[in-house]
Amino acid sequence: MAQKVLVTGGGGYIGSHCVVELIQAGYTPVVIDNFSNAIRGEGGSPESLCRIERILHTRIEFRELDLLDRAGLDAIFKEHQFSAVMHFAGLKAVGESVQKPLKYYRVNLTGTINLLEAMHAHGVLNIVFSSSATVYGDPQRLPIDEDHPAGGCTNPYGKTKYFIEEMIQDQCRAEKGWNAVLLRYFNPIGAHQSGQIGEDPQGIPNNLLPFVAQVAIGRREHLSVFGKDYGTPDGTGVRDYIHVVDLAKGHIAAVKKLEEKCGCKVYNLGTGTGYSVLEMVKAMEKASGKEVSLCVSLRVPCSAPLPSSLCFCVSPDVPCPCPLPLYLISPAPCINTFPPLHHSVSICDLTCIDPP
Repeated sequence: MAQKVLVTGGGGYIGSHCVVELIQAGYTPVVIDNFSNAIRGEGGSPESLCRIERILHTRIEFRELDLLDRAGLDAIFKEHQFSAVMHFAGLKAVGESVQKPLKYYRVNLTGTINLLEAMHAHGVLNIVFSSSATVYGDPQRLPIDEDHPAGGCTNPYGKTKYFIEEMIQDQCRAEKGWNAVLLRYFNPIGAHQSGQIGEDPQGIPNNLLPFVAQVAIGRREHLSVFGKDYGTPDGTGVRDYIHVVDLAKGHIAAVKKLEEKCGCKVYNLGTGTGYSVLEMVKAMEKASGKEVSLCVSLRVPCSAPLPSSLCFCVSPDVPCPCPLPLYLISPAPCINTFPPLHHSVSICDLTCIDPP
């Protein structure tokens, strides 16, 4: 019988791609989501899961559930025997976290405490946590490896990721039998090769590529570039972008790592090469044939200063090396909801950004 994995926030961008990889790796995902950033589809399931069912010709068990509902969590743990948990659920907008810090602490921290307590109560002691490079704060050295000091976070969102990491590590130290893999990454981009699932956030996008895509098809007037005075070749911020399918494969490798009774492990997931805001814009223009209007404005408060290359150093023990070079991105965040771009671009192709 296939091992069951509980996926929190599995209706979202990263979670849904991990559901695909779980199924293809022979696991049975059970998904919970509260629709805070997922679109409702047929039968009350997230639209992303409905599309995955059509892509893979399978059924996915889904339960609408908020992690703040401890009784609901206990009920689903009683109903299923999980071998592990993939934890994606949580609020993730840096700017909003600065404006509403208590909301982020309540949702992200309390929700995770409820999850960990439910896991403990029902004997499920394996977890993969979707963390973030924000835990490193302002980089003290480059490239950033897993031994780089963490905790100097510059915003409440990053602090919640760091605090959750600390909670999980403390639990692993306190009780033998717990195993955890904490995955730190920057900016997932792209979409599944089918073009049927991708990144189309509700409201104003918080990530660069979906915003660029929405400008390209005319949904938004322009892209605001926050700062053009960084110490980079074109003055705009540089980030390490990782294809979301590579990221999902990394999560599968992390689940397999748990099966080794690994204790608590921390891994960076990235490619080791940075790309600027303007390079990403040019890539989308090339892919779509559309011009992306820009408006340069001031830096975002509480954002870390960017060096010339803020990239990951992948550990030799990292669960999954990323097979897609960083200069390959997909215009597929524009799928379906962006019909003008959908019809002008082969969305299953990867678009080449000339490597630096």
